[in-house]
Amino acid sequence: MTAFFTSLVFVVLAEMGDKTQLLAMAFATRYRWQTVMLGVFVATIFNHLFAVVVGNYLTHFIPMTTIQIAAAISFIIFGLWTIRGDELNGEDQAAKRSPFWTVAIAFFIAEMGDKTQLATVALAAQFNTIVPVWLGTTTGMMVADGIGIIIGIVLGKKIPERAVKWFAAIIFIFFGLFGLYEYLPSQYVTPATIAGCLVAILLLMYLVVRMGNSEDALPQKRSQE
Repeated sequence: MTAFFTSLVFVVLAEMGDKTQLLAMAFATRYRWQTVMLGVFVATIFNHLFAVVVGNYLTHFIPMTTIQIAAAISFIIFGLWTIRGDELNGEDQAAKRSPFWTVAIAFFIAEMGDKTQLATVALAAQFNTIVPVWLGTTTGMMVADGIGIIIGIVLGKKIPERAVKWFAAIIFIFFGLFGLYEYLPSQYVTPATIAGCLVAILLLMYLVVRMGNSEDALPQKRSQE
């Protein structure tokens, strides 16, 4: 149950502001919400089954401690990635086909290499189990994208997207730092290294925000020209 609930929580957090959640919002304005949820469910089942099998298979070749440290680092990366955010790059303009297949295929493609899929690989490797992580991440995707559908249909822009992203990112980074503290050898966990790590994380967060602001300013500048 620990693997299930941990996987559920982490994927919900990873999905906040993610490309596939944006897809859920976009499709919810075009198709029935039941169709969108079913398409998300089918795509997630197959995509995350592949991810947990890959993650579980890694444990036969790499020491568990190494995998746990890598997973903790990946959670910090996911947090920074969440702050950076995602944009839709045409995935919602899928070729004309039935609504269900349009949603399912678009979600499956968008999820390949996405941070929720990578989080699933890391969780499967960390817990060294398949079914609980698979069920947990699939449930987490349904919860998060259900929230996206509700936002897209009912709430619109009443909930600040920036606040949702920052909350999810901070939780991710916290658990990543906690994982490093727990799994790194004790000789590396000193006040100096902890302080240095915190400074590095804050600096990376600052750079990610600055990069995002710079990219947002480019379209406005071009439109003025």
